[in-house]
Amino acid sequence: MNTRLLDWLRGFLPAPMTVSKAERLRGCFGALTGLLLISIISVHGTGAWSTLPLLTAPLGASAVLLFAVPSSPLAQPWSVVGGNIVSALAGVTCARLIGDPLFAAPVAAALAIGAMFSLRCLHPPGGAIALTAVLGGPAVTSAGYEFILSPVAVSSLLLTTAALAFNNATRRAYPHPQHVSGTHPHLTSDGKPTERVGVSKGDLDAALQQRDELLDISRNDLEELVQAVEMRAYRRRFGQITCADIMSRDVVTARHDTSLREAWLLLRQHDIRALPVIDPKRQVIGMISDVDLLAVAENGQFDAPNSWFLRLIRCSGRTLVGRPRVVGQVMARGIRTVTQEKHAVELVPLLAGAGLRHVVVVDEQQRLAGIISQADLIAALYRGNLEDEAPRADRQAA
Repeated sequence: MNTRLLDWLRGFLPAPMTVSKAERLRGCFGALTGLLLISIISVHGTGAWSTLPLLTAPLGASAVLLFAVPSSPLAQPWSVVGGNIVSALAGVTCARLIGDPLFAAPVAAALAIGAMFSLRCLHPPGGAIALTAVLGGPAVTSAGYEFILSPVAVSSLLLTTAALAFNNATRRAYPHPQHVSGTHPHLTSDGKPTERVGVSKGDLDAALQQRDELLDISRNDLEELVQAVEMRAYRRRFGQITCADIMSRDVVTARHDTSLREAWLLLRQHDIRALPVIDPKRQVIGMISDVDLLAVAENGQFDAPNSWFLRLIRCSGRTLVGRPRVVGQVMARGIRTVTQEKHAVELVPLLAGAGLRHVVVVDEQQRLAGIISQADLIAALYRGNLEDEAPRADRQAA
């Protein structure tokens, strides 16, 4: 049989599922919860102000998107509510203006798709909403434009509210971030360091534009997926270099009640840029850096010893009420930490993309185990590259 024909026939085969059984059950239970809520409200709460039930067939399709694939751009709140409402508007209008329902229905679906594209609220069940407005029977057509409010708008809002509560309660971010940040860490036209080598945002945007096809994945998720693939490739290339292999273990630390003057002296004495702040159990509660102390000194709140630079920038004469005295008053809280087993390559997005200068390493009890600087990571990747090039050079010489 022709190879092209075989490839074409294989296109009908479903792709393998990569999600766990727990995730599948989560989607099923979410749809049950959301639709059951609407059923209960429809039975007990709409009799006085609506002649139509809130639970309609298109909501089943919306539930699949909201609970089974909540990260989809087609499942976001504006897509669900806006898409269903404009589709209902298109359907009711076509039903009133076009006498033949068999002609009005396809026109309504086409107009609904066009409107959803224009308003950036594409939602596949919206097509079913448009058809329902035309072909739903006498009760729907007699309701006219009231059909848009109830059941469409009310049921869409209820289902979206249920999805907001359920997805976040089960640790699924919803609404799912769909936007791309246009800011740069240095407020210049340069991209992040991680974008200057390898796949950049510009490369990704150009590829998407060339494809000219709507993909059911957000721009952010696609970028994260590409980055994850790159990280796996780097890990395979450089071997198992973990954070435990490259971290500094003899870490200079501060306490919550360490004075700012003492913290500054520790930074200068050890020629370092940051101090992890720990509690009596050595659990990390924050981080204070030279930048933090410079910011305090610039506001006239801290007299750093032996620093002509700090005395110079204090000439502005600015002072604030309530001068901080100890590290706990100015330290950064909620800092990012990593475990000792994490692969060193996974630090690249943190120390390059996110602009961090240090990452604290903790053990199983969240106690301080070490610290990794940008210099530590550069040295590790450099060593890994040398070890990778040596066998290659031997093979070429042979």
